Amino acid sequence: MSGIAVALITIALMLVLIYAGLHVAIALLVLSFAGVWMLRDSFDIAANMMVLAFKDSISDYLFGVVPLFVLMGLVVAAAGIGRDAFDVAHQAFRRVRGGLGIGTVVANAIFAAITGISIASAAVFSKLAVPEMRRRGYTKSFSVGVVAGSSVLGMLLPPSLLFILYGVLTEQSVGALFVAGILPGLLLTVIYSLGILVAARVTPNWVGGTLPDDDDTPLMSGAEIARKMGPIILLVALVMGGIYGGIFTPTEAGAAGAFAATLIAIAKRRITWRVFRDVLIQTGHTTAAVCFLILSASLYSRMLAMSGLPSWLGAQVMGAGLDASSVVLLVALVMIVLGTILDSSSIMLLVIPIAYPVLAALQVDLIWFGVLVILAVEIGLLTPPFGIAVFVVKAALGPTSDITLWQIFKGAAPFALAMVGLLLLVFFFPSLATALL
Repeated sequence: MSGIAVALITIALMLVLIYAGLHVAIALLVLSFAGVWMLRDSFDIAANMMVLAFKDSISDYLFGVVPLFVLMGLVVAAAGIGRDAFDVAHQAFRRVRGGLGIGTVVANAIFAAITGISIASAAVFSKLAVPEMRRRGYTKSFSVGVVAGSSVLGMLLPPSLLFILYGVLTEQSVGALFVAGILPGLLLTVIYSLGILVAARVTPNWVGGTLPDDDDTPLMSGAEIARKMGPIILLVALVMGGIYGGIFTPTEAGAAGAFAATLIAIAKRRITWRVFRDVLIQTGHTTAAVCFLILSASLYSRMLAMSGLPSWLGAQVMGAGLDASSVVLLVALVMIVLGTILDSSSIMLLVIPIAYPVLAALQVDLIWFGVLVILAVEIGLLTPPFGIAVFVVKAALGPTSDITLWQIFKGAAPFALAMVGLLLLVFFFPSLATALL
């Protein structure tokens, strides 16, 4: 059996196993090992390659980024900084029709800039924003749609765990990827906000909500706003300012951010030793899961390279006369389709090792492509039947909620379409991703 046939069989089996419920890291590990064994007809070679792939991956300096940014995000969530951002954003847009929805989007963007985890944003704002919007007369679909839709900002605005994963898989600078995500993330925030503003006037029955003059929320003083926003501004300036200014490497920025977030949580008296212990345990669990995925992906990439599949695909692309733009669009489309059945990390681990050599040969800007990848896989967070962000919102609302999964998918649909629009904008105007580099 040829190397190409072995690689294609393992890819097909991987999709079947993942869709059947097997964890993606286990599927990658088992099939990559089996693939090397079949290619070299030697159990010892397959075992040695596994050891070598794990050793090379775990010794990478970038591995330190994962636990540090996860720790910072979890401490920020435990310290109630998400509520602070929501309170300030609510006041800023309280006199605008649909303002609570816009405030939720802006608060999610702020929260994303110091956590980088979409699932955390979805869970936090499901409990903060949805009850408040329902109390003020917003419809069920709109209330949950805003939360699910804006939660994806957590993976686009830096710091982002998906950018870290992409950087490891493609050997690109994580700092450069973080900077590349800033303008698209801010632009998506603006698109969401303008969309809500227009929808509140054109389709008020879908949005719902009270009139701006009916908002009876007490106004916060300037000192209270400063007290709530000061720590947030400090963390963003420390992490992103340090990276962008060349003061910190991404790993050092993660350490500084985690330390500062812990000090802020202690100063606000919002974290106890028991909570901090739980945060550390959860950080360990998340880090182990992410790092195991990266280790398995490393072995998968080596198996594909050994099979000759990337070179074969490159030759097929050249022979078909496809240019770089067509290949980029094709890869993005495949990722969007896979998003209907797989989570973001799984899609990247399956597709990037195959597409990366072809795109590199076509001299595609891999930093720009990284932004397109994040947009493509994040669209899948909002699309049925998988839509993990939708399921997280549903779980966070609790079993007693009268809001159905279908209502959440329906409410998130306009936001998914907005992301498709942004993906096309970044594709046709690459400077949106590269202007700050």
